[in-house]
Amino acid sequence: MMKLFGKNPVLERLRANPQSIRRIFIQQGLPEASYIHKKARQHGIQVIVVAPARLEKINRTRNTQGVLVDVDDFAYVPYDDLLETARDSGGSVVFLDSVTDPQNLGAIIRSLACLGGFAVVLPTHDSVGVTEAVLRVASGGDNYVAVARVANLGNAIRSAKESGFWIAGAVAGEGQNLFEASFPSPVGLVVGSEQKGIRDVLRKLLDAQLTIPMSSATMSFNVAHATAIFCYEIAKQKKNAVKK
Repeated sequence: MMKLFGKNPVLERLRANPQSIRRIFIQQGLPEASYIHKKARQHGIQVIVVAPARLEKINRTRNTQGVLVDVDDFAYVPYDDLLETARDSGGSVVFLDSVTDPQNLGAIIRSLACLGGFAVVLPTHDSVGVTEAVLRVASGGDNYVAVARVANLGNAIRSAKESGFWIAGAVAGEGQNLFEASFPSPVGLVVGSEQKGIRDVLRKLLDAQLTIPMSSATMSFNVAHATAIFCYEIAKQKKNAVKK
């Protein structure tokens, strides 16, 4: 069981995935209370109205924004299913190599949900999973982005290539200009950690190494911002291809 808190994550979960909710704690006087009660009744979800101090005690934080929900543990998608769905639908897969900060993973999931048509693959080692902190930052995006965990990211990328995916990697400085690259479909994107980048063992599997051009050699985007830029370019090219 996990705790989900904050207005946007909770309201989005009620809209998109109410069956995962076990019970809802609402602070007395919350403006969104009537909507939450209505949606909860529709799905048979228990709602408990509590005083602010009680809500803080339940979650041990003052940052609940007046609502706290007990939800099922995050449901990872089997990798083979994720890959098949992405391939058949023309979707794209983002492989995250050694991304350990929950803030970054949450921001990535939120961006991919906004763009649509993306899934995420995480290694089981040296990587953050989908935690309560990730859900908070994702702000409901977790309801729209499939996530798989794999024991070996290299083997997962090889499987994607065997399934017809073209694999690009986000690298700093030495790659082809992202905005001059063409993305065939389906496409996979490998993104490494800010400190080490993509591991060499994974670089050998890339079909292309791409770089965001920047005006200052001393500045760089963090991993969440860089992933959003790469995926926006992928989504833009996919949309333009459909128009043609």
